[in-house]
Amino acid sequence: MKTILKIMMLFCVTLTYSQTTVTGKVTDTNGQPLPGANVIVVGTSTGTISDFDGNYTLNASQTPPFKIQVSSVGFDTVTKEVTSTTQTIDFKLSEGTSLDEVVISASRTPERVFESPVTVERFGLKEIKNTASAGFYDGLENLKGVDVNTNSLTFKSINTRGFATFANTRFMQLVDGMDNSSPALNFPIGNLVGMNETDVLSVELLPGAASALYGANAFNGILFMRSKNPFDFQGISGYHKQGITSQDASGDNTYRDSGLRMAYKFTDHFAAKVNFGWLKGTDWTANNYDGKPGTGATRASIGYDGYNIYGDEVSTNIRAASGGLGVVPDVVVSRTGYEERDLTDYNAESIKADWGLYFRPWANDFEIQYVGKVGTGSTIYQGTNRYAITNFTQQQHKIEVRNDNFFVRGYVVSDNAGDSYDMVFTGININRAWKPDTQWFGEYIQTYAGATFNGATDAQAHAAARAKAETGRFEPGTPEFENAFNRIIADPDFSQGSQFKDQSKYTHADGNYNFSHLWDVIDIQVGGSYRKYDLNSSGTIYTDYDGSIPYSEFGIYTQMQKDFDLGAEMKLKLTASARYDKSEFFDGFLSPRLSAGFTVNQNHNIRASVQTGFRNPTTQDLFIGLDAGRAILVGSAPSNLDRYSRSYDISAAGQLGFGQPAQITQTGGAAYNNSYLASSVTAFAQSENPADLKIGNSALVTPEKITTAEVGYRGKIDKVIIDMSVYYNKYQDFISGEVVVAPLYGTAGDNGLSIAAIANGDFQAYQTYTNSKADVNSYGGSIGINTKVLGDFDLGGSYTYTKQDFDQAAFPDFKTSFNTPEHKAKINFGNANLFKNFGFNSAWRWSDDYYWQATFGDGAIPAFHSLDAQVNYTIPSLKSIFKLGATNVLGKEYNTAIGTGAIGSMYYVSWTINNL
Repeated sequence: MKTILKIMMLFCVTLTYSQTTVTGKVTDTNGQPLPGANVIVVGTSTGTISDFDGNYTLNASQTPPFKIQVSSVGFDTVTKEVTSTTQTIDFKLSEGTSLDEVVISASRTPERVFESPVTVERFGLKEIKNTASAGFYDGLENLKGVDVNTNSLTFKSINTRGFATFANTRFMQLVDGMDNSSPALNFPIGNLVGMNETDVLSVELLPGAASALYGANAFNGILFMRSKNPFDFQGISGYHKQGITSQDASGDNTYRDSGLRMAYKFTDHFAAKVNFGWLKGTDWTANNYDGKPGTGATRASIGYDGYNIYGDEVSTNIRAASGGLGVVPDVVVSRTGYEERDLTDYNAESIKADWGLYFRPWANDFEIQYVGKVGTGSTIYQGTNRYAITNFTQQQHKIEVRNDNFFVRGYVVSDNAGDSYDMVFTGININRAWKPDTQWFGEYIQTYAGATFNGATDAQAHAAARAKAETGRFEPGTPEFENAFNRIIADPDFSQGSQFKDQSKYTHADGNYNFSHLWDVIDIQVGGSYRKYDLNSSGTIYTDYDGSIPYSEFGIYTQMQKDFDLGAEMKLKLTASARYDKSEFFDGFLSPRLSAGFTVNQNHNIRASVQTGFRNPTTQDLFIGLDAGRAILVGSAPSNLDRYSRSYDISAAGQLGFGQPAQITQTGGAAYNNSYLASSVTAFAQSENPADLKIGNSALVTPEKITTAEVGYRGKIDKVIIDMSVYYNKYQDFISGEVVVAPLYGTAGDNGLSIAAIANGDFQAYQTYTNSKADVNSYGGSIGINTKVLGDFDLGGSYTYTKQDFDQAAFPDFKTSFNTPEHKAKINFGNANLFKNFGFNSAWRWSDDYYWQATFGDGAIPAFHSLDAQVNYTIPSLKSIFKLGATNVLGKEYNTAIGTGAIGSMYYVSWTINNL
């Protein structure tokens, strides 16, 4: 009995010790509350955060005296001592500088951005709340050195240092450690199924290569998004934005965006959270009706093929189609297409939810997480063609075990294309639904010849021929058109439909251990990853006609880091990293990185790094098999070449003059072993000189490599913070597409039968996936300056210079898709506390003109500038922030790519509740 009594008394004592309670308020030097400030017991993971009014309550098991520490992004950290079991301690934090912010991405370990060995941009809670853009993801466009190419209202592609299309396979996006890339498309799809704004803790961006730590896809930049842990950030928060989008082509349309976050810490051992977001609006209407080069500038041109007109890709040389009839001119005529606005409703929508269960078995930093994410939405994607992504769904499920020194995680990412379809083939097959191509061109030729015999001019004869061939056309809005449209977008057979299917997925596992807590001599990390792809498009994207295509890759890495104290505030930090990656299709590759950071004193740091990187060919580079109309896309995995095949009806000239069968079947392998360069075929068509034909025969794709060197400086001079860097990138075996033409008979270079096939129009154009025969280089630099003016107004600006070094004239068939302006500048100006509870912010961006190069179309992008602005008012009693904002306030519409909708303006009001 005495023993039991002693145990009970010991238990009661333990409870007594656990009741140390500290309360207080966290404010800035102006007396304004600081919500979301971290309050922790020094040396432990016990902590809490301040609420919307800056108040906090900390329950600790420690016996006084002990110390507690308060920190908040953008403010200096303050530590005070607790001397009694019930005590009130208020904290007043002074505003710090961006150099004091802590980043994790640069070295996979927490460190001040001031000491980061490479360039890193950060977008934290303060920046998210004050962004002048409509959402946090849009606000990334204002970071130094960042390009954002707008595919649609809900799909924006982030890029750094050039070399990217909307299919940005050189850029990686991680959300809480999970790759956000689509399994089918193999690149990030923006924030369509990403993070909820109220759950974002921080965003970090590393421009340039990061393969040494993050693997093959972290080749030209990597974006890290971290969410709020429910142990640290509890409660219910949400937001609603309501407004309009305004564009000349589509008018004014309603826009709304809502989000809700619920998080609760049930005990010191278990916490959970749920997020939900819904965005809905009308996408930017694409109405570029200019004719593509070589097809006629206007819609009146007989061979016209407009950027945002679909169905007019089908064309033929009417003299060849007539069997060489002399009265018929030797010209190309195209069918009349449909405008993009007739083939989509421009619905832009994103519905996403995620949930997480978090366990801390011993109430310390050891944590087990289960996180699930699901998102669905509709958007426009531009690749080789324009695609209506409708009811697209992506899921992610992760289990992770971690503490401050290690993590091990495994997750799966899966796609479902839903009701998505190709708008180009929709237009083509609606045309064919009301009249087959052979009938349409036959009527055109007959009518042209008859009109000419009756004395009509060439223009009159063409007009009469088109009018006759157009008889029976399905006009948009009619029942016939709607019935054909609905049938075609539900049919995955591209010979008569346009739907594409996809249920691809990949599973991924990775882990990391940091040994720095075990010894002080040197910090060492080791880690690795494994990924397995399972491509399953039912033959609509890949050549997976008879079943899914699996393949895998893995990597291992290590990093060593050492600080040297040189005295007099000087310090040298050396970092060495190396990673080995292996795909089952290619030899392994080693990616080392060496960097040095020299701290002159607390205000000046110089950094330098040299590293190599690589990227494996993507799933599309290897296994795509897609007829895009103008060319057939064929991946260059050896097993893929002959999986794609197609039968062709040979021209009359080919049958009669050269003894060819009426039908020939050609496989995709012809692009790689029996082809001419497309540019040489164009030259031959103009000159009729066979010497102009140049053999194509693209080489099979191999991994792409990069060697990059960078030097940078971070520092503070009085009130001015400066971050600048210059870099040089040297690419080897640069991966891109090459357009070739394969004759349907004969052998390329035979000086006979193959030339006849080209002359007769008996050929097929292909886009291959290969490596550049020349090195591709780029270089540039950027500088960012931030300061305070007129007291406490924030003023910042940046300038970025980016240049490609590639001889396009020497390799006209090879596209590097550099796609970034040589010069760009950004300025932001604002004050979060202009007066009590009132603030504002503005952001201006300017881009020099540049040349856009992609499979959908090439062309010049004019210089543009844009201004975003917002004013906000905080009502502490309602725990609310109200914001009135607008993007592209100046109203001058602009494009970031050829063929996309012009970007108009957005006007909105928002109400955010209890977002700490």
